[in-house]
Amino acid sequence: MARGRRAKDSTGAADEAAGAKRKRPPSPAAFSAEWSRDWARTLFVAFLIFLFFRTFLLATFVITSGSMEGTLLVGDFLLVNKTSLGAPIPFTSARMPGYAEPEYGDIIVFRADHSPGLDIVKRTVGVPGDTLRMEEGLLYRNGVAVDEPYVRRNPRQPDEGDPRMRWQLEHLIPDPEGGGYEPTRDNWGPLVVPPERYFMLGDNRDESYDSRFWGFVERGKMRGRPFFIYFSYDREALKPVKFLTAMRPGRIGPSPD
Repeated sequence: MARGRRAKDSTGAADEAAGAKRKRPPSPAAFSAEWSRDWARTLFVAFLIFLFFRTFLLATFVITSGSMEGTLLVGDFLLVNKTSLGAPIPFTSARMPGYAEPEYGDIIVFRADHSPGLDIVKRTVGVPGDTLRMEEGLLYRNGVAVDEPYVRRNPRQPDEGDPRMRWQLEHLIPDPEGGGYEPTRDNWGPLVVPPERYFMLGDNRDESYDSRFWGFVERGKMRGRPFFIYFSYDREALKPVKFLTAMRPGRIGPSPD
């Protein structure tokens, strides 16, 4: 009798366990409609956050030419602060309010008029109302020679004129002697910077295509100030997979002024 009761109890327990398994709600499918909706919402919100940051707060920029050599190197990847100068509002001519105006020595990324759609980076050397000239490669602002320790020059490279510099005639202070104006890379001016315009030069003066050649930069075309180098590699290195083997970790950090 005891053996029969144990067998019956065992059978009953097994039946209860089986019943519990049958009553357990089925687990949702790995790729159910609800799962897909959750992921879609997450990705959409992440995209909106990314778009907000890219539009109003930060931009990225890669140095591809040697015009700022000595300060910024070819292969430097920069983060650009768009809030300081006020980010443009897409599809309008308006801008978000910034908290600063371009100042002497500021390195700024801006949209180039001479090459639509291209962003370039130069240093601010003239603001509205300034009178600028250059003599033998030395920059004068409002009659005073400017100390520019960041400038790189090659004294053995001959000075040259360029027909693209003829735009300066429209902003030139007339020569009282009435002489002809023949600007060159290292000798030009004096020019007066008009309102809402800025004069930008590259630090590598002999290799920079800048305001000397294509004119002033509109305030509204300025995108922001570089503030951090987040990656850098030597694009001229004779190594395989240069992006990895020619990294310059010592460059990573706050962007030099």
